[in-house]
Amino acid sequence: MKTFPLHIVSQERKLVSVEVESVSIPTSEGEITILADHIPLFTKVKTGELVYRQGSEIVSVVVSNGFMNVSPEGEVKVMVDSGVLDRNISLEKAQTAIKAAQETMEKTQDQRELMMAEASLRQAMMEVKVAQKTKKTKI
Repeated sequence: MKTFPLHIVSQERKLVSVEVESVSIPTSEGEITILADHIPLFTKVKTGELVYRQGSEIVSVVVSNGFMNVSPEGEVKVMVDSGVLDRNISLEKAQTAIKAAQETMEKTQDQRELMMAEASLRQAMMEVKVAQKTKKTKI
């Protein structure tokens, strides 16, 4: 199957730079799958699970909000606020983050703090979901 370059970067670092056969990503319009020779596209990425295929290997990445660009040359660049590869997810840390976010949401009156806690909660819950599904996590 034909491949194309996929680059995923977060604010902190480059997460992935590989040749893939396909990538499925959550967008503001729903989940889309990109294959080689896809038309140029620029779209908003939503928090969720990005999945890419390299031969027989399937890799999941938990991503937060950001953007994706498919260039006319077929290169796919995903820029997100944060991202975690399935093999780097710590189930214990994610569960601790869920508790902390829930406690903040119960106590705070500050709108900005509430929005940050909700985003943190969504990210941590997605990490737990992916960790349980892929079972490639750290303890």
